[in-house]
Amino acid sequence: MQKSELRLLYKQRRAALTADAIDAHSLAIANRLLDLPIWQHTYFHVFLPILKKHEVNTEFILHVLAGKDKEVVVSKSNFASREMTHFLLTDSTKITTNTYGIPEPVSGLAVPVSAIEVVFVPLLAYDKSGHRVGYGKGFYDTFLQQCRPNTLKIGLSFFEPEEKIEDISATDVALHFVVTPERVVSCRW
Repeated sequence: MQKSELRLLYKQRRAALTADAIDAHSLAIANRLLDLPIWQHTYFHVFLPILKKHEVNTEFILHVLAGKDKEVVVSKSNFASREMTHFLLTDSTKITTNTYGIPEPVSGLAVPVSAIEVVFVPLLAYDKSGHRVGYGKGFYDTFLQQCRPNTLKIGLSFFEPEEKIEDISATDVALHFVVTPERVVSCRW
């Protein structure tokens, strides 16, 4: 399928999920992360969910990371440049919701992309090769291209993979893993 078709289909599939189902699936995803060989790393980038879009609730992941004493990085989006600035999430970080419904830090201690070792990536759909469909603005593709080659890219999804996304572009960055409520999908490149 094409990205535009998948974007529409998976927005509908997510919209059909109840708040209780989202929380149950999100908790299962957070627990599945414990099976990944990632816990030797220190800096973890986590997206804060857009609630009205029924995204994976990363609050459970934040609890896991805090329990493992990891450094958590969150981002602020610049819609003019289509880039993100990254900040350390601390107890004093003030989070506000921007006009697009994205929770983000107001300010804080900046973290360079080169320090980030693991990125949890939001997505609508993905395929078995680790290609993803997002909302189409390119924020994460730009960010993931800036990451070091050995930075682990882990998608989070309520759903199983598609066989193949037909219209992959040169700027798309493939994921290493996608974690669902049922399993960890190791993506083939």
